[in-house]
Amino acid sequence: MMIDYLKVGKIINTHALQGEVRVISNSDFKAERFKTGSQLFIDYQGTHVPVQIKTHRVNKNVDLLKFVDMNHINDVEKYKGCDLLVDATQLGELDETEFYFYEIMGCQVQTTSGEVLGEIIDILQTGANDVWVVKRKGEKDALIPYIEDVVKNVDIENKKVTIELLEGLIQ
Repeated sequence: MMIDYLKVGKIINTHALQGEVRVISNSDFKAERFKTGSQLFIDYQGTHVPVQIKTHRVNKNVDLLKFVDMNHINDVEKYKGCDLLVDATQLGELDETEFYFYEIMGCQVQTTSGEVLGEIIDILQTGANDVWVVKRKGEKDALIPYIEDVVKNVDIENKKVTIELLEGLIQ
């Protein structure tokens, strides 16, 4: 599956009158994605509007971005609620044990004994480690911590994750 663009945030509102937008980021690489000169795209009514970051600052846990040549609230008002995207070719290489969210989503989870638990449908960022939400048939979703003791193998190519089912891990 080839991904052309990845979501790195959502424009939730405008900020003041000089064209800044309030963004909720969902990127682990904010410093890189939102640095001055970075190229992003606004997903606006089915088109990708190219924008370049002019300034980035943080205010009350929200990222404030200003784009080049958008100097007034009227220039950005229409983008409220739109996703911010990065061109997938701009993604950097990750370490062997690191993955982009889009690579993990949809992976089938099975135990080391071969029992299929379900499919990863969400990723929760807890601070200590990520927790993968696994949709199970006819049962509550399972929460699988992404830690070495539990996750034994991640096969992105075949969309399979193998876990060690520790006692008490799932109900």
